[in-house]
Amino acid sequence: MAVTITRFDHSQLAGILTLCEAEGWPSLPAEPERALGLLDGERAVTTVALDRDVVVGFAFAFVDDGGLEAYLSMMAVDANRRREGIARLLLGELFRLSGVQRIDLLAEPGSEPFYESLPHFAFQGYRIYARRPGDPTDFWVSR
Repeated sequence: MAVTITRFDHSQLAGILTLCEAEGWPSLPAEPERALGLLDGERAVTTVALDRDVVVGFAFAFVDDGGLEAYLSMMAVDANRRREGIARLLLGELFRLSGVQRIDLLAEPGSEPFYESLPHFAFQGYRIYARRPGDPTDFWVSR
């Protein structure tokens, strides 16, 4: 079934949070008000894939101050709807809405073949945290 790609609307928040929960990403679902502020923030561009009124995918990026590049913070497509081209449509709309020339991202293990199929340059990356999972104290203060 065909999907429609739109810019994020507040009414789509619950669907996005459901996708995040399905992916095991607890940050946005744990704080829906914060999630709303991020997804609809001043420098955010969020695209949503809809099958009728059901959210089946989303992509969320921060655009730099100069509008040259963006950072893809999150992208998810419903597990039952993958391999339909939805992620490509979401990214294409991010490029169109933001006007950026490039998008940087960190890839989840297993998603590399998808990103490698797009025009790209590969870079090594890291995601650092204030504390390691399970640590009771802030990493930066306790060292």
